[in-house]
Amino acid sequence: MIKNVVLVFLVIHATLANSESASKKWLTLNGRGPSVIARGGFSGLFPESSDFANQMALATSLSDVVVLCNLQLTKDGVGICQGDIRLDNTTNIAMVFEKGSKTYKVNGQDITGWFAIDFTADQLLANVSLVQNIFSRPSAFDAMLPISTVDDVRSSNPPAFWLNVQYDAFYTENKLSVANYIQKAARLQDKNATEPTTKQTYGSILGNLATIKTFASGIVVPKDYIWPVNAANYLEAPTSLFSVDGLITDFPPTASEAVACFAQYTDIKPTKEQALIISHNGASGVYAGSTDLAYQQAVEDGADIIDCSVQMSKDGVAFCLDSVDVTADTTAATSFMSLSTTIPEIQESAGIFSFDLSWSDIQTLQPQLTSPFENKGGLPRNPANKDKGKFLTLPEFLEFAKVKAVTGILINIENAAYLASQKGLDIVSAANTALSNATFDKQSTQKVLIQSEDTSVLSKFKNVPAYSRVLYLKDEISDAPRTPVEEIKKYADAVTLPRFSIVPTVNGFTTATTKVVNEMQAANLSVYVSVLRNEFITLPFDYFSDPTIEIATYTSGIGVDGIITEYPATATRYLRNPCSSNSMPDSSYSIMPAEAGSLLKTVPEETQPPASSPTPALDVADVVDPPLPAVTKPESPPPATTPHSSALQNIANGGLSLVAIMTLTLLPLMCY
Repeated sequence: MIKNVVLVFLVIHATLANSESASKKWLTLNGRGPSVIARGGFSGLFPESSDFANQMALATSLSDVVVLCNLQLTKDGVGICQGDIRLDNTTNIAMVFEKGSKTYKVNGQDITGWFAIDFTADQLLANVSLVQNIFSRPSAFDAMLPISTVDDVRSSNPPAFWLNVQYDAFYTENKLSVANYIQKAARLQDKNATEPTTKQTYGSILGNLATIKTFASGIVVPKDYIWPVNAANYLEAPTSLFSVDGLITDFPPTASEAVACFAQYTDIKPTKEQALIISHNGASGVYAGSTDLAYQQAVEDGADIIDCSVQMSKDGVAFCLDSVDVTADTTAATSFMSLSTTIPEIQESAGIFSFDLSWSDIQTLQPQLTSPFENKGGLPRNPANKDKGKFLTLPEFLEFAKVKAVTGILINIENAAYLASQKGLDIVSAANTALSNATFDKQSTQKVLIQSEDTSVLSKFKNVPAYSRVLYLKDEISDAPRTPVEEIKKYADAVTLPRFSIVPTVNGFTTATTKVVNEMQAANLSVYVSVLRNEFITLPFDYFSDPTIEIATYTSGIGVDGIITEYPATATRYLRNPCSSNSMPDSSYSIMPAEAGSLLKTVPEETQPPASSPTPALDVADVVDPPLPAVTKPESPPPATTPHSSALQNIANGGLSLVAIMTLTLLPLMCY
């Protein structure tokens, strides 16, 4: 029996609760679902192995969740739970014992830091506090929770307890024994690293599983041993280790969802009571927004409503694109930089606008899949397909929607007043004509939502019974008093609200749930929430870095009538799943909505983030817009004056282009 393995685990069963349906067939050794193993409890939210982390793991995971403790030994032989042999990575010990740093040889390498073997248990438990060591996770709980001993973790009565011994050889060399903690098993690290007892690489050991069976009852391997990832960060074909018996995770609720809800579920049919899944420029998290591929993906991913934000070309062609400024979503900056201009009525920054390009110009542009977070942590979206797809005219979009027989469409119309008065373009008539030509005004099979932030635009569609009008309230509000709500009802059947008008946040924590949804629905106005994204960086901590919990919060918890999302597949996966509380209340595991403000209450008042300035309530002035101006053809430009020398002209044009390029390059950094 090999004694000095680098990573050895001990599973001590407390109770074993089986939450899996007997009808499910799994490829695990015991035939049941893979175990969810919470590394240090819910360490993705709270400091590892803290009491908060362990209790939250038990409360939010499958009933048979396994709690894992990474064992370290103190000077007096007490077992504590810490993920790193250097305590300064996960505690404030360097501030408490400033001169306590030492250098030891660990598995053949010199490691400098603060080690548990240099301190007694009393010294650590009485003076040292835990910290979160991953910067994207909440730091609000730092220095408020003590180190947990092994006995502390076991006293929380987890259904199963896993004791992970990583450095047995190190402790033996320093005259501390962990033999009582060892039971058959092994855990592997880097394929090219050497296991200190056998002197073989972990990769070679993995190739001889029969040998492993002589000293271990299982193996723990990194994810890429099972499902390799290439240099571009895409999954490759799985290896022969594909079927697993358990998942070690910092986020046990997400792993619990995967096992209990998503791995072997069958879609259930949506009901009338369920929230609508509305795309945002199609599945724009997967393909460039407003392209044929993004719309096709949205349909395949289960979107009920696909959307088109209508823009106008200089020659009057209506087409779909997220913004009238084509800079971010196309390659326009490489070909039409000379057309960059600033239009304060539309946006503060310079841009290249669709109404200054002909449709033939626009057809020469390549779409660009952009991420609002690419400059905030390197989170690109599907780079292999960054420029795939083609843009659709509004009639093409409408024909696609009819052929695919989607539940409905959303037509978004903005900048109508400016286009009419300054560019001689009638975007309202263009949309109305396209809808009528496609007979959407003469049918009731497919929903038609007309959305605008301008009530004068919505008024133009008032007399078409087949259309539902949606007022887009872009600015965040804290309340919706009766008077402005009654004013909305004169123009709209529904409202679209930003997320933070429903669940406001401060420094990454939700603070409360406003009454806005209830106030709108009490007036018989449907409420759609916008925009939902999958990236963890956009999610408040209350949602556990899990977009599914955000969806559950808005739909099952708050009861919105629809969600507008760049990832329709994520919404479909939840809303048409047995774990959705609206779908099958007697499911053995339910994905629960977050309770806004509850996580912030666990943070001591003295360390809570300062309150943000009050958000105003909705006012009548925020609702009613003046009538649209008449469509007026722009005046012809004045005749050219005496030409400058070509040299000066080239310098001037070069200077303008350079300024425009710098402005457009910096724009994404300033927006997020």
